[in-house]
Amino acid sequence: MAIARLPGIVLDCPDPGPIATFYGALLDWKVELRDDWADVRSPDGQQCLSFQPVEDYRAPVWPGQDVPQQMHLDVMVEDLDSAEAAVLELGATKHDHQPGTTFRVFLDPAGHPFCLCVS
Repeated sequence: MAIARLPGIVLDCPDPGPIATFYGALLDWKVELRDDWADVRSPDGQQCLSFQPVEDYRAPVWPGQDVPQQMHLDVMVEDLDSAEAAVLELGATKHDHQPGTTFRVFLDPAGHPFCLCVS
């Protein structure tokens, strides 16, 4: 029996609604919006990404460290090309710096780096 289960991950952002909507669509998870918080939950409710507003939010600068990324999400996909088209349509931006061939780096609508990785 597990002592604990994986906690949710909370990301700072300027406005929780748009970023939660982005990840909800990307993962096909349920989006729960409140005035000052948003959750994106897996279908079984066991995994959760949460978003909280931060005054004077500054997006990470990657690959530089002037404003460190501190963390990023790896999203597993079967086909990089079709996944890239989908995340761009959802509002992501492809980063200019692409250091690998089995993954691609993007910025979510709040500027957090995330990778699409071949599963």
